Amino acid sequence: MKLNFSKILLAVLLCLGGVLLCLGLYFLVDRVMNGAFVDWFEGNYMITENQYLEEAGCYVLMRQPNYPKLKGLLLTVLTAAVVLFFLAAQVYAQSRVKRSLRRSALLVRRFMQSDQEASAVFPAEYVELSAQMTEIRSTIQRHEQTLREESSRKNDLIAYLAHDLKTPLTSIIGYLSLLEEAPDMPADQRDKYTRITLDKSLRLESLINEFFDITRYNLQKIELERESIDLYYMLVQLTDEFYPLLNDHQNTVELSADESITLYGDANKLARVFNNLLKNAIAYSYPRTPIRISAEKTQDQVTVCFSNQGNTIPANKLADIFEKFFRLDDARTSNTGGAGLGLAIAREIVTLHGGTITASSQEQVTTFQVSLPLPSFSKVS
Repeated sequence: MKLNFSKILLAVLLCLGGVLLCLGLYFLVDRVMNGAFVDWFEGNYMITENQYLEEAGCYVLMRQPNYPKLKGLLLTVLTAAVVLFFLAAQVYAQSRVKRSLRRSALLVRRFMQSDQEASAVFPAEYVELSAQMTEIRSTIQRHEQTLREESSRKNDLIAYLAHDLKTPLTSIIGYLSLLEEAPDMPADQRDKYTRITLDKSLRLESLINEFFDITRYNLQKIELERESIDLYYMLVQLTDEFYPLLNDHQNTVELSADESITLYGDANKLARVFNNLLKNAIAYSYPRTPIRISAEKTQDQVTVCFSNQGNTIPANKLADIFEKFFRLDDARTSNTGGAGLGLAIAREIVTLHGGTITASSQEQVTTFQVSLPLPSFSKVS
């Protein structure tokens, strides 16, 4: 077993320091003070008296220690020595800690600013710090990669939307110009051009709304305004609002839920979650297929599911489906591809309510499940 050279050197220096301290004290007492210490000690801690010695047959001058006072002196010296030793140990320990912290900080900075492995930067005695810093750097790198991917998706999406804005706008201008230039146009043709112009205007509005979602998402702090919610009524109202879109896509809704289920949360925010899920289900479902919405209550939570029949979502895309600016359909001309914020916002709202949202897709059936906790008074009732 090899001894640390610095520790051996420190022990030798301490021994030499002790010897020098003893020699210094001896020189101080014997030479500098010129016997003054001895006189003080004899005057305070020695007893001088005449005693009769039978062997000598006379009185002699005898000196002996004053034990009561000498005990007090020894106790004082010992206490002072312990206190000094403790203070010295504290100062030494603090200096060691400071040196260790400075060295640790330098090693951490060197490790974080370089691409070296932890074993090449940290000595063997820093094995725990080495492991922790490796984990921290890996976490930071993962977060940075996620941010880069998110930023790239956002930039691509903005470029796509900017390009897509031109198409409906050009069509709107073109058809309106035709309507203006041909006032005697047949009524059926005028109705056709008017309907096309309206469709393009609605598409343009949708794209502009996506722009607003992108720009305000990171600036918006979602705050909840909780209240009692009739879940069944909310879901019925939701299907009524989406009737035109369902009718255009030739879908139907099958609702299965207990009419007595009550939630406690932000009604507007949860409505946005369910709106996003139903809109998503319609966009990616096969025409003329039902979209199933179910809600059931257990002892601790309420579970709401949205299921639709459509192309199976690959597992690699399913894992990222709740990430910001992720679009399942990357086609720029797709009418189904939104800003990629709907599911990300839905997850954030559900999380703020203390719940979870998950997705599964297999055998051409995709299901989104929202689980929300019940308030304590609902559990009791």
